[in-house]
Amino acid sequence: MIQVEHVWHHYGVAPVLRDVCFHVPQGEQVCVIGPNGMGKSTLLGVLAGLLCPVEGRVKIDGRTRGASPEDEQAIRRQVYYLPDQPWLPSLRTGRELLVAVGQVYDIPSRRLFDHVDRLLTLFDLQQQADKTTSGYSNGQKHKIGISAALISEAPVLLLDEPFGGGLDPAGILALKEVLKRLAKNQDITVVMTTPVPSLVAEVATRVLVLREGKVADYATPQALIEQAGTATLEEALQQSVFPETVENIDRYFRPEETP
Repeated sequence: MIQVEHVWHHYGVAPVLRDVCFHVPQGEQVCVIGPNGMGKSTLLGVLAGLLCPVEGRVKIDGRTRGASPEDEQAIRRQVYYLPDQPWLPSLRTGRELLVAVGQVYDIPSRRLFDHVDRLLTLFDLQQQADKTTSGYSNGQKHKIGISAALISEAPVLLLDEPFGGGLDPAGILALKEVLKRLAKNQDITVVMTTPVPSLVAEVATRVLVLREGKVADYATPQALIEQAGTATLEEALQQSVFPETVENIDRYFRPEETP
């Protein structure tokens, strides 16, 4: 469904993505993980067409991003991109936003209105649904952003830190289960970023580790565990993504030796 071929990107003179290559089969849920500043959000921006790579190309369902207006339009009909801080129209209600997104993606009205109601119930937004989003809390804004991604019914979802943004435990649980069921039952392809290894273990079918803008690992959770020789994926990711963190923790609590 998604093919990334030798993608390079930089801001000014600082390379951010370096020869990134990977393939995402249909129905997979890929979690992109890595230290801050290693290119995770930039990678999603490139996949979404928000950023044009300096080198390389991205293919989605056999079409190349930016190859032609027709290809780009066809890709945009299949993809929904949710940034980590989504923009919401402050003078519109959450319900109005969801209906508008559904109409953009040509969801039939009867199914659209039913889906909107079910999403508002799922994320406990019934009381806020008909109020303008300017009065929403950060968590409620994030829930509406997630709901907008889901209402699109797009076969490819690109989600930048969907479990952040002040999402409460109920919202985290709901999103985890929805993503797992969509991938299992409807062949929805998901690429998401998250800084939390424990969440990766629950939702990922594959894990892509970025370090210094390069793909350090790309494998199934079980393969990463076997490769690291650990008992859990969280421990394996600590070795792969944050190998210096445990040592730095010990160093922090180690008293300085005095002469």
